Amino acid sequence: MYLLPAIDILGGEAVRLAKGDYQQVTVYNEDPAAQAQDFAAAGAHWIHVVDLDGAKSGTPQNYQIVERILARTNLSIEVGGGVRSISTIDRLLHAGASRVVLGTALVRDPEFAKKAVKKFGPDVLVAGIDARDGEVAISGWVEGSGVNATELARLARDFGYEHLIYTDISRDGLRVGVNTQDYIAMAIAFGHPVIASGGVASVEDIKTLAQCASSIEGVIAGRALYEGSLTVEEGVEACASVS
Repeated sequence: MYLLPAIDILGGEAVRLAKGDYQQVTVYNEDPAAQAQDFAAAGAHWIHVVDLDGAKSGTPQNYQIVERILARTNLSIEVGGGVRSISTIDRLLHAGASRVVLGTALVRDPEFAKKAVKKFGPDVLVAGIDARDGEVAISGWVEGSGVNATELARLARDFGYEHLIYTDISRDGLRVGVNTQDYIAMAIAFGHPVIASGGVASVEDIKTLAQCASSIEGVIAGRALYEGSLTVEEGVEACASVS
């Protein structure tokens, strides 16, 4: 297991949403690149970056900020939000991203999602599944899809994906704790451990996830890090202890 501090970019700033609601925004840093540097200085090895503007619009809106983050740190960085074309993936990888996340494209353009993972490989392409009550949400969590999350995980597996981020939207940004059973179910459907996202409030939640470590590849944490109920150092140590 490993920790991935989250940087969500909206309007050029590092923010967190409550349950994916664009009307419930908290700004934590006006400079996302500086925030990435802070995470690196605290001992992070990975960060998870989402272009929220891009996720909602369907086209990346914060390329320059993402590229600045990549230029100013030596972190391994996975990036998502509005990734709907081969050219977008190319640009992010050439800028230095380690992994690129496809979310909405899995639902709306499965042929593209299949083509992309064949072209770039499963070490680089990541399936992103965000769900509320078992239903996949798309377009920056604004729209329901009518697609079951575990069914989409099986499809991603069949396409050849080996990394999957599963976000429990009902818990995301609320620091209310994690639901391990959902992650276990997704890992079984996907056939590989998943990256857990949503609800991490403290190091105790990471320890809870460690109890099902065979199903968990990594842990994304956001608001807890920004508001101090979890430190990067605690999270990195707790994850590493079960590797």
